[in-house]
Amino acid sequence: MAERGCNLILQGRTLEHLENVVAKVKELGVEAVPVACELSDISAVEDMLLKIDELGVDVDIILNNAGIQIAYRTEYLQTPVSDYEESFKINTIAPMMIAYHFLPGMKARDFGRIVNTTSGIRREPQQAGYSASKAALDKVTMDLASVYDGTNVMINLTDPGWCRTDLGGPSAPNAPESSLPGVVVGAFVDDKKSGRCFGASNFYGMTVEQAVEHAEKNIPAYLGSLD
Repeated sequence: MAERGCNLILQGRTLEHLENVVAKVKELGVEAVPVACELSDISAVEDMLLKIDELGVDVDIILNNAGIQIAYRTEYLQTPVSDYEESFKINTIAPMMIAYHFLPGMKARDFGRIVNTTSGIRREPQQAGYSASKAALDKVTMDLASVYDGTNVMINLTDPGWCRTDLGGPSAPNAPESSLPGVVVGAFVDDKKSGRCFGASNFYGMTVEQAVEHAEKNIPAYLGSLD
């Protein structure tokens, strides 16, 4: 995003977590403001949004990428309630609070892009809290997208796939960099279409510009399946 001239507001659980990436993006000549927020704390999310408002800047693009995978429950019939509670707060409620907060301004300016990160995990009751919270995010994102479809406020999903990150683990098949075109393409599409899922595997090896062209020509509306 910084390479393409976007000024950034970067959220992390602590400001210390953000120091490295803030320094890197500032070297690219853009402005970057770090904000600290623990997304499982709904009052902290509300405070973060107020702090962003105090910056006095227009938020035109939202990439809701933060997420948590609580545990892999081999004894999945003993899945605790807390798996659902924590997963939904971070993976569903927080991103939608952020979207709801900034959508009125996007509508007033007739420009906005919201990209919510989903997951292709399914048929794994061992990860019920995580997969259920992502399925809920899909549903509320697509319901909201139907209202804005045909406008210059575009709301879509991205599925980065299984990547070698702290969450995905070292055995994941994909390097994070390989997923970047599919992750960010929703920020740059310009065809007034909402309600799609940009699976990263559809964009491997492309530049962002190639990804945008492919997305606008070939990715249909999301119908509830990532297959």
